[in-house]
Amino acid sequence: MSSGIYSIGVTGMNAAQLGLVTTEHNIANATTAGYNRQRTIQVTNIPIMTGAGAVGQGTRVSTIERMYSQFIAGQVNRAQAGVSELDAYYAEISQIDNMLADPNSGVSTALQEFFLAAQQVAANPASMSARQAMVSTAEGLVSRYQSLHGRLTELADGVNGQIGDIVGNINAYAQQIAELNDRIVIAESSVLQPANDLRDQRDQLVSELNKLVRVQVIEDSNGSYNIFIGSGQQLVVGTQVQEMTATASAADITTMVIGLRSAVGTVQELPDRLVNGGQLGGLLRFRNEALSPAFNQLGRVAASMALTFNAQHALGQDLLGQSMGNPAIGGNFQNNFFNISSPAILSNSGNTGTADVVASFISPPIDGHYALANNAGTYTLTRLSDGVQWSGATLAALQAALPAGEGIDVTGATVAAGNTVRLINATAQSANFYTNLSASDYRLSRLGANYTLTRLDDNQQWTAASLSALSDLVDNSEGFTLSLASGAIADGDSFVIQPTRQIAGNIAVNANIASDPRLLAAAMPVRGSLDMANTGSAAISNLRTVAGYSTTPTSLPLTLTYNAGVLSGFPAGANVTVTVGGATLVDSDGAIAYNPATGAQISINGIAFDLAGTPDNGDVFRIERNASGNADGRNILALGKLQTQKTMAGGTASYQEAYAQLVSDNGNRTRQIEVTKKAQEALLEQATSSREAMSGVNLDEEAANLIRYQQAYQASAKMLQIGSKLFETLLALG
Repeated sequence: MSSGIYSIGVTGMNAAQLGLVTTEHNIANATTAGYNRQRTIQVTNIPIMTGAGAVGQGTRVSTIERMYSQFIAGQVNRAQAGVSELDAYYAEISQIDNMLADPNSGVSTALQEFFLAAQQVAANPASMSARQAMVSTAEGLVSRYQSLHGRLTELADGVNGQIGDIVGNINAYAQQIAELNDRIVIAESSVLQPANDLRDQRDQLVSELNKLVRVQVIEDSNGSYNIFIGSGQQLVVGTQVQEMTATASAADITTMVIGLRSAVGTVQELPDRLVNGGQLGGLLRFRNEALSPAFNQLGRVAASMALTFNAQHALGQDLLGQSMGNPAIGGNFQNNFFNISSPAILSNSGNTGTADVVASFISPPIDGHYALANNAGTYTLTRLSDGVQWSGATLAALQAALPAGEGIDVTGATVAAGNTVRLINATAQSANFYTNLSASDYRLSRLGANYTLTRLDDNQQWTAASLSALSDLVDNSEGFTLSLASGAIADGDSFVIQPTRQIAGNIAVNANIASDPRLLAAAMPVRGSLDMANTGSAAISNLRTVAGYSTTPTSLPLTLTYNAGVLSGFPAGANVTVTVGGATLVDSDGAIAYNPATGAQISINGIAFDLAGTPDNGDVFRIERNASGNADGRNILALGKLQTQKTMAGGTASYQEAYAQLVSDNGNRTRQIEVTKKAQEALLEQATSSREAMSGVNLDEEAANLIRYQQAYQASAKMLQIGSKLFETLLALG
């Protein structure tokens, strides 16, 4: 009997001792990151069956249980991956938000100052100080563009650097998890008990890994973890690690892309959409959703401003009397006020062809300009702003095919077979230049005999059998052309086209104008006058050069004479476009009909003017070169109007509206990320609280357990003492 009491007491002491050790272990690790509370699981020993019944044999500890829920841990990890992603995203995008909206670094204030300086030149075109001030504000404006582009470039470089560092840390965690997998399998297989502390360490590594990238964890039957990213790409399988890589993209060497290195050393590049969650996912989202659009939208404002401003500037005359239509004077006329680079084209490093593909911006179109062609009896009208065409066997049939709101009448046009003439509707006589540039990158690829251009922000595609045919499809709608400078595009080759991404970084004021402001073309190269002997009330107004004005304009002076409803004196064979009330007539016989009741808007070879009033027979109107235009500010006035005119996005937004949209889009996205981040932080806090309630160490509870196990130990020890006395009594009886 005493031996039974003794042995049962020993089991109680052993169980209580393990309880004390486990409790002390909990207390010692109360602040250890990733530690999960442990508890001893006691069970009764198998009793001895006797005639008197089952005689108990004490207790034993079957296992030390880790208070861990895979479900709750998964909730915490998912929430943590979301918070880390949004933290990284917000930290970057808030920098863009601050610099774009800052009046001291943004473009809006500089744009206003530049066009205010243009107004000062318009008020006094001959003033050198006003011209110099305009050049200085222009240089300040391009400096703002360059500064913003430089800051965005710094952010892009920083993102690339962070991606490299994060990938290195991911690989380090993956290797440690694989090593712990090995240790856990060995430890647990030897004693058939869970290696609680090793499992805690591994789960903590998984938690840290989720801060970097969202992973999926699947536990194998042997207790090891298999770790996957994206849509099931392996990172850790047992003790094997598939290393993650961060390398320059084959399509764009300035961009770091994520890949996985196989056992044989080959790297599988992962699309950004497969790498989500954690800091890495946040950086990739920021780059794709905010940084790249900011580059392109800022560049689009700069490119559109330069292209449209240059187009209008080229129609003017400088203070030296030079113009595009009169290069003989000085021979140094500057078409462009701003200089910008051509669209960037990046060749894929895997290309096998020898092609040197180049892209060029098209000249900005003017809304309402058309080309009417007579091709073997079929008339085709092309809207030059976007390349949309209508056709008809006759001019009447063509007119019937036009939408009602097109605002142009072709029935009176005269076009010889094989010829093409330009038509301008009434609205467009005073319309402004504009661009169709988008804020997207493009991918040019060849597959078999077909060439395809894909607009990457919406996957719009165009396909043609040749590069030149493809260019013809997109030049008007996308604002640039494509051509082959040399070599050949091989089957499977691809190129990334970035029309606007680099423009804000390289826009500059024309160095010749910057050094000599007299070259600013503030005047118009033509002027009109009435013969002193005129007796009628008709007069020329709004005389200007328009698109189509060139180095070989209509011979000037041009003397027009009115007689009996006919205005004559136009050069024979020249196409004269006359617009009256929306109806357009093209004439080439040197004379046009004129109705004093309606007036007319007249255009000939890039020179346009309005004629209104009632002329008398014999009245004469002259158009001549602007020989002494020092006080003429008509072109600088036209340039100044570009500030508020709809020059961007197909004629729907001004420079400042487009920039304001960039600021607004980025600001709204920043606020959205901030709100989402706070919501995700609340989810993380809730999930963490659930985990702590189950797995965290409660020191008050552990203190109570110490007392409980101490009392159990003391009671078991008392049993040993009683057993010893009983044994002594038995010995005394003997």
